[in-house]
Amino acid sequence: MAKMKCAIIGSGNIGTDLMIKLLKGSERLELAVVVGIDPASEGLAMARERGVTTTHDGIEGLRKLPVYPEIGIVFDATSAYAHKEHDAALQKDGKLVVDLTPAALGPFFVPPVDSALDDHVRNVNMVTCGGQATIPIVAAVSRVSPVHYAEIVASVSSRSAGPGTRANIDEFTRTTAKAIEVVGGASRGRAIIILNPAEPPMIMRDTIFTLTDQVDEDKIRQSVQDMVATVQSYVPGYRLKQEVQFERFGSNQPLKIPGYGEFAGLKTSVFLEVEGAGDYLPKYSGNLDIMTAAAKAAGERLAQKHLEKAAS
Repeated sequence: MAKMKCAIIGSGNIGTDLMIKLLKGSERLELAVVVGIDPASEGLAMARERGVTTTHDGIEGLRKLPVYPEIGIVFDATSAYAHKEHDAALQKDGKLVVDLTPAALGPFFVPPVDSALDDHVRNVNMVTCGGQATIPIVAAVSRVSPVHYAEIVASVSSRSAGPGTRANIDEFTRTTAKAIEVVGGASRGRAIIILNPAEPPMIMRDTIFTLTDQVDEDKIRQSVQDMVATVQSYVPGYRLKQEVQFERFGSNQPLKIPGYGEFAGLKTSVFLEVEGAGDYLPKYSGNLDIMTAAAKAAGERLAQKHLEKAAS
């Protein structure tokens, strides 16, 4: 089966975990280069040990490598600020881009919700770790009934939030809220992230609240369970923490939500936990694991589409 060569920009936690996932096996992708800016980076050292070409001169170093013309897809695991510069250069060079930062220059991509990518798409955005964990659930509810409002709370271990995550907190909340609407199907979305300093470190926990019309609870429950099973196909540690909860509010006693107003209808509460696969990072870093697993899935789908197009 034909494969497309790819590169990773960013040799930190996310980039290194993605590297390990790609090296463990991919039907459509062949990792050719890992890019960093710190010559002493552990991620670059691990890449060299595994026979992967590296450069510590950033994107310009990547563009000077002899293998660069053969690379079809570049994963960017740096920051929202840096991605804008990277994407401009990569688009000029005709590369496909999978963006793991909250920059959101291209359309949002959540594997179990987006079944296809348009041929013209050259950059896909992986939203955020919170978005990858929670948007599938919002979408699961919205395929049963229109979601008037959805709010998510993503709680992750402080240890699994590196400098890039901390520098992008504002982008995280804005990007996730927007994707809850655009991909999840909610009329209004809100996102909150919590960095939990607990010791020993806790695994990722996510809470999703949705407000819909008064509909059959069993249909929502089944849709959520089906979606969880779909996500587990590429993130085995993704699971419901407890049964889906429901509350009904009548017009005589509406639910009052700051910034939203009064609501009468069905409130659905879903509680998740995400345990990482432990490929590179500790298993409590499920927030990073779900991002890299989703990014790998996005890259494989992009590669397959363009390889099939080239062969036709």
